[in-house]
Amino acid sequence: MKNIIIISVLLFSVSCANPAQELKQTNSPKNVIFMIGDGMGIAQIQAAMIANGNTLNLDRMISTGFSKTSSASDGITDSAAGATAFSIGKKTYNKAIGVDKDTVAQKTVLEYAEEAGLSTGLVATSSITHATPASFIAHQPYRNMAEEIAADFLKTDIDVFIGGGKNYFVDRKDGEDLTLSLKSNGYQVIFEQSGLANITSGKLAALLAPDGMPPFSKGRGDMLAPSAMKAIELLNQNEKGFFLMIEGSQIDWGGHGNDIEYVVSELLDFDNTIGQVLDFAEKDGNTLVIITADHETGGLTILGDDILGDSTATNFSTDYHTSVMVPVYAKGPGEEAFVGTYENNLIFNKIMSALRIDSDN
Repeated sequence: MKNIIIISVLLFSVSCANPAQELKQTNSPKNVIFMIGDGMGIAQIQAAMIANGNTLNLDRMISTGFSKTSSASDGITDSAAGATAFSIGKKTYNKAIGVDKDTVAQKTVLEYAEEAGLSTGLVATSSITHATPASFIAHQPYRNMAEEIAADFLKTDIDVFIGGGKNYFVDRKDGEDLTLSLKSNGYQVIFEQSGLANITSGKLAALLAPDGMPPFSKGRGDMLAPSAMKAIELLNQNEKGFFLMIEGSQIDWGGHGNDIEYVVSELLDFDNTIGQVLDFAEKDGNTLVIITADHETGGLTILGDDILGDSTATNFSTDYHTSVMVPVYAKGPGEEAFVGTYENNLIFNKIMSALRIDSDN
């Protein structure tokens, strides 16, 4: 009887373990697709869900957790520090791009993946030099150094990048046309979305707008999902696997503008992309999909069901970011590691562990 009691206590202790502790990873993926809904908090997800008949592709995700979003300098992060925490595994100061709190450049998860022989890619609806995508490939002290960030793309061997930002590669203060260097390095460079269909292999630099892409409802239309799937098509030709970051950039911009229609249309576009990515991952069977946000934007609350028709159904408390935790979703081999509550920089460790890559940072 005494032994039974002891065993029961031990089992109870295990079952009540801190959920923030690392869960043992039972298997590893070949590919990791990391999706960031910039500014996407729980309320933004709920608003889009209500507007879409109470359903989203996010409903297909099983393993969930929460990320604490503070930066090294502030309780409220900006996108640069938030994305850099993901990319280098260290919290840094607001506005930092791929550097630690002492402005020292740190190797990113994308660069580690390259060294391990994986193919790599970035897709965004902002400029490709904007804070979030830049944090995975560039190393600059401030996020507004767009031309310097563009030049950093030539210091890596990234395989695919798709987004806006043509001006920072072509119409530069130094007079250089970086697309000529990209071409000499083997990239197929295109400036129109229609050109994606013609690219079936090789390296791709798609700069589809002078700066950020237009909003979904004002001319961009169905760009994110086709771009994401084209990136997957190209990267998946590497038998060793790939790392791909996809950003729904403008959920954040709608939050800054306290524009619920902008928020919802951008999140539904992001969710449509999630659906297509999950279709690929489920069929592939060897791809881990992770979906999260760098922070919440707007302090959104939901007060009614007529999200788009009743101005009193939603309320924004700020036109900036907030410090609330954001959700993390994962599906695929190794998804169990993303359950729990943890600091945002630990997502780097979880991705590196999933890909079985050791960090030397």
